[in-house]
Amino acid sequence: MLSEQPIFTARAELAEILHFGATPFGVRRVINILGGRVEGPRLRGRILPGGADWQLIRADAVADIHARYTIQADDGAHILVESLGLRHGPPEVIEQLARGDPVDPSRYYFRTVMRFETADPQFAWLNRIIALARGARERLAVRLDVFEVL
Repeated sequence: MLSEQPIFTARAELAEILHFGATPFGVRRVINILGGRVEGPRLRGRILPGGADWQLIRADAVADIHARYTIQADDGAHILVESLGLRHGPPEVIEQLARGDPVDPSRYYFRTVMRFETADPQFAWLNRIIALARGARERLAVRLDVFEVL
């Protein structure tokens, strides 16, 4: 059985959704990451502006998430993050999220697999792990509770 160890909770501030419409792959949208904070037992720092989440809304209404962004640890170390995941739920819940209404995260599925890349020796352990995150969407933010898979 897998176990998990908490790494951090991230709260990323987001721009409004850029809608690209229906492409050959699905309905494409991009959500730019404006900044944020990371707080936890193994990593503390800030999310730098400049990342984004390139989402594809599939034919089955599942949001296929692909986010890339940078964390700057409180000591100055830079950590690249790649997060791949899925978000879905009952149509009425997804409509509430789309309007920016507060929704209890237990009412929808939002999970990502995260990988990290850094040159900083203090955080080199991140280069060798897979992390899982449970997410919650807010009006212009996302919260991720991130755990190392042991």
